[in-house]
Amino acid sequence: MANTDYSSKQGDRKWAWIWAAYSGFIFIQPLFEPSLRLWLATAGVFAAFVVVFAFYIRTPDSARTARFWMIAAMFTLGLVAFPWNQGGSSFFVYAACFIPFVIIPVRKVLLLFLLICLAIIAEGYLFPYTRTHNFCQVGWPNVIIGVFLVIVIGGGQIFFAQQKRADCALQAAQEENVTLAAVAERERIARDLHDVLGHTLSVIVLKAELAGRLLTHENPDPLRAAAEIADVERTARTALAEVREAIGGYRSKGLAAEIEAARRTLDTASVTLIVDSASETHAGLSAAEETVLALALREAVTNIVRHAKATTCRLRFISEDGRRRLVVEDDGQHPLAREGNGLRGMRERVESLGGHLSLERGLTFDCGTRLLIDLPLRTEPA
Repeated sequence: MANTDYSSKQGDRKWAWIWAAYSGFIFIQPLFEPSLRLWLATAGVFAAFVVVFAFYIRTPDSARTARFWMIAAMFTLGLVAFPWNQGGSSFFVYAACFIPFVIIPVRKVLLLFLLICLAIIAEGYLFPYTRTHNFCQVGWPNVIIGVFLVIVIGGGQIFFAQQKRADCALQAAQEENVTLAAVAERERIARDLHDVLGHTLSVIVLKAELAGRLLTHENPDPLRAAAEIADVERTARTALAEVREAIGGYRSKGLAAEIEAARRTLDTASVTLIVDSASETHAGLSAAEETVLALALREAVTNIVRHAKATTCRLRFISEDGRRRLVVEDDGQHPLAREGNGLRGMRERVESLGGHLSLERGLTFDCGTRLLIDLPLRTEPA
């Protein structure tokens, strides 16, 4: 596993060099205005950028301070190059792209964007464009373009950075849930096997010893010994059935366990889960229905954590009018409007049981989303 992760990181670093291609814009002005001084200055700035960029992509994500100073170095290269090479604005764009992934509070990111824009405007004032050919001069159209790119591209990167953090938090929560569930199941199996087998095996040993004494006693009692052996057989069969039942419980955790897993996942994302009528979740559910509802709940929680930016999630399970209804509501925003593979698969599973899935936006908590799963109430045979 360690080798696989290392190879993956090495591959990501190689692919990151593709983004260095945008620095090629710095060579446009030397191509159209050939000058030895301009070429030498451009080559020097570009070489410095390659060094900083190489250190940036090799620095781990956890070293935020080191990455921030590398971004500051890229921004400084932009300040140095922009007055005499308008392609230097690409370094401002690099800084705007990387800042949201290093600085977590959005307010600080926006403040840094404002400082970048003010620096670009300041250079427009310090090095005004003149008709005479000066080495350092900045045209206002280039200033406006630079500010526009910082705002648009940097603003988009804020969204992607938040999405990446949400995905990482969700993955970490899911891995933790799997670990906790495995530990809990091992403890449960240990308890169940102890409770099931501890007493039963003791009874079997005692009855087998008694049967042996009845057969080897001075006055043997074969009939009573046979009865004891028959009791040993019945007890062993009962124990075998109980062990199978315990193992079966391990294989199928059910909806209640999924609700607890959802609570832990939502807690990780700072979302409060409110469960109404939790006691009804097991009432008359078939194995197929419980599996479908558990998978639907898992997908709904995943969508809330990744996309909703919610603070509260409410879960209700209702049985009325010959129907079973699972309702999952949140107070988030859900910017994604199209139906993805997860929701489509959820709908297909629900419809395979003769049910219906609906998704309503803006109707709960004065905003947010309501997921309603409606299944027909099946009468279990007596």
